Amino acid sequence: MSFLSDIFAQLERSSDAVFLRELRENGHVDATGVNLLQMVEQARTFLAARGIRRGDRVALLAANSIRWVAIDLAIMAEGFIVVPLYSRQAPAELVAMMKDCTPSLIVCGDEALRNAVEREWPDAPERVQLADVFESRIASASRAGELRLDDTDPVAIIYTSGTSGEAKGVVLDANNLTHMLRCTSGRLDLLMEDHTGQDRVYHYLPFCFAGSWILLLTCLQRGSLLSLNTDLNRIAVEMAQVAPDYFLNVPQLLERTRKAVDEQITAKGGLVLKVYTNARAAWIKKRERNASLGDRMWLAIGNALVFPAIRKKMVGGSLRAMICGSAPLILDTQLYFMSLGIQVLQVYGLTETTAICTMDVPGKSVPGHVGPAIDGIEMKLSDGDEIIVRGPNIFSGYWNRPQETAKALREGWFHTGDQGEIDSAGNWRIIGRIKNLLILGSGHNIAPEPIEDEILQGIAGAQQVVLMGNGRGYLSAIVTGKVTQEQVQTVLDGLNAGKPHYKQVRAFVVGVEPFSIENGLLTANGKLKRDLIAARYKKEIEEMYAVRRAG
Repeated sequence: MSFLSDIFAQLERSSDAVFLRELRENGHVDATGVNLLQMVEQARTFLAARGIRRGDRVALLAANSIRWVAIDLAIMAEGFIVVPLYSRQAPAELVAMMKDCTPSLIVCGDEALRNAVEREWPDAPERVQLADVFESRIASASRAGELRLDDTDPVAIIYTSGTSGEAKGVVLDANNLTHMLRCTSGRLDLLMEDHTGQDRVYHYLPFCFAGSWILLLTCLQRGSLLSLNTDLNRIAVEMAQVAPDYFLNVPQLLERTRKAVDEQITAKGGLVLKVYTNARAAWIKKRERNASLGDRMWLAIGNALVFPAIRKKMVGGSLRAMICGSAPLILDTQLYFMSLGIQVLQVYGLTETTAICTMDVPGKSVPGHVGPAIDGIEMKLSDGDEIIVRGPNIFSGYWNRPQETAKALREGWFHTGDQGEIDSAGNWRIIGRIKNLLILGSGHNIAPEPIEDEILQGIAGAQQVVLMGNGRGYLSAIVTGKVTQEQVQTVLDGLNAGKPHYKQVRAFVVGVEPFSIENGLLTANGKLKRDLIAARYKKEIEEMYAVRRAG
């Protein structure tokens, strides 16, 4: 059976159970199994009436909602290819991707999105709103059980982030999804092995990203209750209300949460701050196996009085794990949550690997690593310690880009572009992107990400750090956020003292506008567009090196 057959069978078996809960400021809207099946059938009838042919593309441009899920399932069930797009992305970028995949229909979340597409692409294909689909008066004919989907059929084109150029459409087929959902559900079975009833899952990441979409489909297949955030400003409130068993995160949120807790407790001061500070330090010493009797006392007090209150306020009382993907998580941040008693499981993968290559095994995770390879796939290191992968999770190719496909898929192996290493137990660690390597004039190769993370963690108020130095005599940095020259210099002095000369950051600039999706310097899923940042701040970069030369 395909993943889609499994999902529909689960919806039918548990027809009265709530599968999706759309959270609103004044309440929530639920969809049971039977509700969702009815919505899918309505959407399939609407799509069938548009004259779309099997294998045609349907662009889906909308924020997360129950309706998004229903039409996503309907598009695939009809044998069409869904092209999920990020609704916050610039209209010009969205139109460029749609022109690349030539959809027969564009489904927009609301009138504003439809109008934005029309302004940028006046002669675009037919454009409808989600409301048109689900408020249509077309008579529904029963299409249950008529899945027009074969195992090898493409089901989605998901566009990559495009950190150094035009986004490419990754084609995923039914086999990719069937294998991946089996793997993700298997790891979640280990996490929830002594649990009865539905998994409770909280979700705020856009479904148009591969990892987020995989979690959605996995939850539907497992019969979980997935609570959907519709307002990013309410994440902290909703997490405590939902009290999830687990949820998917990106490092940025965990790092921001950690800083927020530190700031709140520092502001409180007094005994709470003393216990919090000493208990955390004691936890680190215990992990390093050099805790004293006094350390054990502070840790016991922290575990009894402070840490449970932080956990409950942050994530409710039922959390088994935070699952973190999209980018490597800073080790100190992972250890921080572990010290509070919160398990953080890491996942590594790319859109081209159907979102996942490795997953931490619950209870056996190694901090700083991203777990072992998932079942049925092979991973190894190639030239330059590049991670290469093969298996049933690997995409079939980039849409209409045979040359790019040939570069990425060689002799059956997908070349990830990531540098990594593996320990004796099979746990992988991600060092950084090969294309991000900085090669100094001296010939030293430097992965910027670890140094950037160190600087970012050391500077209160910093939002982003980007290293420069290709072809130069030393490293320099651009720092965004509310920081001062003195703050940055103090942190760099401390870090530089422990590094070899070629890894020392000897110049920096502060106070530039934070990089964002809106100003074009972050990708849709929050990754740095390094080439564009270097071009945008060329003047400041040249000045940093000119000052050092003059000195």
